[in-house]
Amino acid sequence: MKKKRIILITGGNKGIGAACVQLCLSEGMNVAVLDIDNTSALPDEVYYQVCNVADEAQVAESIRNVINRFGAVDALVNNAGIQRYGSVTETSSDQWDEVMNVNLKSMFLTARYVLPYMQAQRSGIIINVSSVQAFHSQPKVAAYTTAKTAILGLTRSIAVDYAPHIRCIAICPGTVDTPMLRNAIELSPDPAAVLKECEDMHLLRRIAQPEEIAELIVFLCNNKAAFITGQAIRTDGGLGVMIQGSKKD
Repeated sequence: MKKKRIILITGGNKGIGAACVQLCLSEGMNVAVLDIDNTSALPDEVYYQVCNVADEAQVAESIRNVINRFGAVDALVNNAGIQRYGSVTETSSDQWDEVMNVNLKSMFLTARYVLPYMQAQRSGIIINVSSVQAFHSQPKVAAYTTAKTAILGLTRSIAVDYAPHIRCIAICPGTVDTPMLRNAIELSPDPAAVLKECEDMHLLRRIAQPEEIAELIVFLCNNKAAFITGQAIRTDGGLGVMIQGSKKD
């Protein structure tokens, strides 16, 4: 009998993470989720651990629990993330630390505690969810774009240090229709106009659905992608490809 792959997903209760969970389940994988939410909206077969992934003690305990349950982790999907708005002078030290801890330090911590098990089994994949904002930036996202850019360095470092048996890849989505995006849009006096602006920034004139990003993540966790490592892969609908300005027909 073919062994079921074990996938560990952080921030798996909603958005891209939840789409990954559903796709992994549909492909017959065992799925574990680390999420700060006390209540899970996921199917009962998901092994759900309430965990603040920015807290080292909680991460260490949760990963031990996952290993005790399944015996291994074949793929780690570092998806947990938050958004806080502000320029450098508008961002408090506490806000800066919060974004860095959740968006960057959490990936270091989960990798730190999963990698020894992957080394022991001489195989494993780590997927770090970065952003197109690792390459471009919008106004008022100083902490967010800094963290998402730093993820690319962490990804390369893991890929180099743990080759050849362990792969590490960053994915860099454009705008994705997630609860985090919808909550941010609702802060605007005209949410519909902001959504239209988000859509028009992409060459495809729409934003991504979480399931589209999940398809790439799960593919990268598959042996069909076994020659990909250390890369940042953009799945951004063409965001940032075209220089904005007047155009002639």
